[in-house]
Amino acid sequence: MKDTSFNRRLLRGLTGIATRIPDRMFLSMVKPQVDLIKYPDARDFINLLLLNFKHRYRHLAPSVRKRFVENLFGNAMLFASEKIDAFTKTYGFIPPSLPVISPTFRCNLKCYGCYSANYAQDDVLDSDTIDRVLTEGKEYGMYFAVITGGEPFIRRDMMKMFEKHSDMIFQVYTNGVYIKKDNLVRDIVSLGNVIPCFSVEGFEEQTDARRGKGVFDTVVSLMDELRSLGGLYGYSATATRENNELIVSDEFVDFFEKRGCYVGWYFNYMPIGRSPAMDLMPTPQQRDHRGKRIRELRKTRHLPIIDFWMDGTVAGSDGHACLAGGRGYFHVTASGHVDPCVFVQYHVDSILDKKVIDILRSPFFTAIRKRQEEYTNLLRPCMVIDRPQVLRDVVASSGAVPSQGGGWETLTTLGPALDEYAREYEKIAAPRWDNEYKGPKETGTDHHIGTGTVEDYIDLFGDRTRKGMLNR
Repeated sequence: MKDTSFNRRLLRGLTGIATRIPDRMFLSMVKPQVDLIKYPDARDFINLLLLNFKHRYRHLAPSVRKRFVENLFGNAMLFASEKIDAFTKTYGFIPPSLPVISPTFRCNLKCYGCYSANYAQDDVLDSDTIDRVLTEGKEYGMYFAVITGGEPFIRRDMMKMFEKHSDMIFQVYTNGVYIKKDNLVRDIVSLGNVIPCFSVEGFEEQTDARRGKGVFDTVVSLMDELRSLGGLYGYSATATRENNELIVSDEFVDFFEKRGCYVGWYFNYMPIGRSPAMDLMPTPQQRDHRGKRIRELRKTRHLPIIDFWMDGTVAGSDGHACLAGGRGYFHVTASGHVDPCVFVQYHVDSILDKKVIDILRSPFFTAIRKRQEEYTNLLRPCMVIDRPQVLRDVVASSGAVPSQGGGWETLTTLGPALDEYAREYEKIAAPRWDNEYKGPKETGTDHHIGTGTVEDYIDLFGDRTRKGMLNR
């Protein structure tokens, strides 16, 4: 289907009709496409996304209906196919689905364990550069972007950016305080192409303990306001050793489903950023529990939820669970550095002096995509905590350096502990993959987990590691 005004009107009309038919008939209409997805986890998630949108469609503001249907279903899923095919034919790999952009790392909160706290606080990434990244991305078929930080809404110019790129969908991770402070809810709904995802750690007690008194009430009040005005929004929860069970409990998911959330995102705490600590990360057993609960909840709730560490069969692209290095996305930092992943915080290149395509084709990103092809167990997707030697190898061979303080420690000081964690989780994930998913058995990947000491890992990176750690 080509991108024409007629096809846009047709798409909106068909969507309006589809939302009025019974759920069972609706699912039977999309079943041929959904059944092309290999794993049931992913099919469950896609069905829930579609059903949740169907159920909310009549209650959405006209601006949200228009932008969501045209930009996501139209531009990103249908009309971009020719651009994606042309890119793949020219460059030999499928383009990423989206950019992740951190316009700022400044934040009004001081959360312990923050994944981005040690990034430089000056916003080198100006509006013109952000505009260029989005424009270049659309040339390759990227009409969906994730905006994170820091607190993105500290940057007042981002609302104008969302308006300028009205043909895109923006999912924005936020603590909500600046949305409340600057009365942005009506503007967000009027734009129609912005989906705020509010960060919570549990209920009021857990969220305010990490984020500050009153933050949870702010989030809840914003959700209520967005719902009353017909906006789309979701929640984002970071699993730690302290809240892992709570955030996948019936009580927690029911609370946010009743609050009208469109989607719920789950992230595993990672030993990076502010005071990286292994003892804050969920244990392998807790992580496995979270994955099982999420799969159960998708079968009994209407709210689509997804976990990037436990849903490799859902989040993966091109048959691979890891999205880093341009396989699924890339991360542009407020300093202009381009990391392969929000949580793989190492860079070689800067967007300030290179185009998106040059970075996607760089030796660093190419090496990451090549190593991803070795993974067949999609329950072990992460090169930081599941395959830490892969991360050390690609950083060492490419000359990449940390994008924020603490990066060398993750590679070296925490190295043996990360290796041990990866081995313990492999004992759980390997039999589950083999027996429950019947996936391709993974062999010959012992070198994905290291066996070295801290000194061995420091030696791997040479003098630049020692200088980097001393100059922090």
